[in-house]
Order: sequence, then C-alpha cells, then structure tokens
Amino acid sequence: MAIRKILRGNDPALTKKSRPVERFDARLAQLLDDMAQTMRAAEGCGLAAVQVGVLKRVAVIDCGDGLLELVNPEIIGREGAQKAPEGCLSFPGEYFTTLRPAVVRVKAQNRCGQWCFYKADGIKARAFCHEIDHLNGVLFKTHMVQEG
Repeated sequence: MAIRKILRGNDPALTKKSRPVERFDARLAQLLDDMAQTMRAAEGCGLAAVQVGVLKRVAVIDCGDGLLELVNPEIIGREGAQKAPEGCLSFPGEYFTTLRPAVVRVKAQNRCGQWCFYKADGIKARAFCHEIDHLNGVLFKTHMVQEG
C-alpha cells in the first residue's frame, strides 16, 4: 500500500468525468488499498480515484463504521434534504454549507465485481453523494447554499 498525492482544487482533472471500471484485477485492488490508506492519512471520510489522478469510477468511504469500496457506483434513489457544512480533501480547510439528499440508495460493485446495495443517511449519505459527484467531475461547491 502507498499514500498517493491528492490533487488540489485548481487541478483540471477534478472536473473530468471518470470512466467505468471494466477489469477487476490486482491493479484495481492496489488502487483501492492505496486510496483507503491515503484517505485515512488525510483524515477524510471519503476519496474518489480522480482525486489521486486516476479517472476511474472508484471511491472509498469510511464514516467511522467501516470501509466501503465502491466501483462503478450509482445513486439509484434519493429522499428528503439535509443542509450541513461540507469539506473536501482536494480543498483543505474550505467548508461550505451544502444541500444534499437526507437519504440515498446506491448500487456499486466491490473489488471482485459483485454488485452491492447500500442505503445511507446523515453524513454517510453526504459522503456517497460527494464521492459520486467527484466521479462525474462535479465539485462540492456546486451544492453550496446560503446559510440561514
């Protein structure tokens, strides 16, 4: 495993759409392992592959209840709304109030290519939305709202 360099906000790669993963092999496993280590070292709760310079639809999330590895993730359902402060490892020290769904349903493949289904609320719902947005070239500032 290795800690990878996290791209910062002005990097044009962060606004590019990531390509689907088609090969579930040792290279994917290494990427997932490196991303988990990088996310933890940066004290984050999510990281998308594009943030480490890899334009593949891969993300990791850990909101304190265990690591989730997401390959080719897709939001398949949304409910309600939540407004809360949000940050990003690519924009260190910057936090904005954003509007996100209160609950999301997500499907994604694991490192072996098997489909998994998740339902999340609170910070985990925000993390799913944030990381999947990264894979679509969308930055969290897009969801910024005025406080009050």
